[in-house]
Amino acid sequence: MKIIISYISTLITFIFLDAIWLGLVAKGFYAKQMGFLFSKSINFIPVLVFYPVYAFGVMILAVLPAFSSGSWLEALWKGALIGLLAYGAYDLTNQATIAGWPTLVTVIDIGWGIVVTGATSVIAYFLINLFY
Repeated sequence: MKIIISYISTLITFIFLDAIWLGLVAKGFYAKQMGFLFSKSINFIPVLVFYPVYAFGVMILAVLPAFSSGSWLEALWKGALIGLLAYGAYDLTNQATIAGWPTLVTVIDIGWGIVVTGATSVIAYFLINLFY
């Protein structure tokens, strides 16, 4: 049961935070910087693959180890590191392979990856502690 609660806490937190970022805070920024890459409609299949898989990795690598050690700081730094690695791999690969990929997008998106994954890990850590 702990794993199910951990996973749901991580997944819902990550989706909620990322939806606020993508839908409200940075929507205009990404459209201005990368509108030339946008399609007319969203392909939801990659979305339905990415969020559950990423949340599972964050849960396994950051949330559960932090819960076991009793340290929200461990959740924070491990989550932030995962965000740096994942978003860094994505953005730096795009910058290396897509003509016109904006450096500003790379910097901001990596920063967001660090923040959202670190915050997700800490919030999920505290949510799990409400139940156990």
